[in-house]
Amino acid sequence: MIKVQVSFLSNFSFIAQTAFVSRRFSINTLLLATLTFAIQAEGKVLCTIIAKASGDEVLLQQGDGCSARVTPASTTKIPLAVMGFDSGFLEDPHTPTLPFKKGYVDWLGDIWKQPTDPTRWLKYSVVWYSQLVTHKLGQQRVEKYASDFGFGNADFSGNPGKNDGLDFAWISSSLEVSAQEQVAFIRRLINRELPVAADTFDKVYQSVETWPANNGWTIHGKTGAASPRMSDGSIDREKPLGWFVGWANKGGRSVVFAKLIQDEKKQIGSTGGRARDEFLVEFSELLGNSFREP
Repeated sequence: MIKVQVSFLSNFSFIAQTAFVSRRFSINTLLLATLTFAIQAEGKVLCTIIAKASGDEVLLQQGDGCSARVTPASTTKIPLAVMGFDSGFLEDPHTPTLPFKKGYVDWLGDIWKQPTDPTRWLKYSVVWYSQLVTHKLGQQRVEKYASDFGFGNADFSGNPGKNDGLDFAWISSSLEVSAQEQVAFIRRLINRELPVAADTFDKVYQSVETWPANNGWTIHGKTGAASPRMSDGSIDREKPLGWFVGWANKGGRSVVFAKLIQDEKKQIGSTGGRARDEFLVEFSELLGNSFREP
């Protein structure tokens, strides 16, 4: 693997644990509004989609960027996890645990230099672990999986002339996906409709990070952050994109979601982390009356 500098914002950022407590001790409305404003001030929302996991009903769709394909960044780790578990290279949420080796990408320093298993890989967005998965499978097989999953353009060719698709296709490169396609993929994942082995689904569910929402729901998801490619092929490094995609459940009810934001200018920290933090704060309000208690 070639170690290069890529305009990539890590998905690992400090998670401000907003006081998500029981309804009886809910977040103060003023605090919620203030925090939401502070997060939104740093970037514009290109798309927010929430849909029922069953059927095809969309509960909410906001923004004019929901159908536009952009770099998926580290949200690609969810379909890569499906591929890894289905192929047998990944065995369970904690196997294999693989060591960091000299020459692996280490943009986050020590946090990426630790032995890593599938759960840690997803939590800390460890790029070298993704690369081990893709190289194990090979480009043809990865692209076949991505095409079967309906994951964007399924293009793992990478940057023209660099032969780096298995290393960086999903980071400001050839692989692109829309928010609508993210939601469609997650819906098929949750409904066990992807063409993979039956035991793959539970292994993925158990590996993806979770957060409690303040309305009793549990949110499962993956962040992603990278700079967008322009129509002329150049990279806009000043206005990075941030993703948060996944699903939420409560009792027997489930929804799937995708949120995509773009910074107006470079900020400290992860754009994907801000997309996640904003979604966690606003989830109850966005869900609104669309999916109330029966």
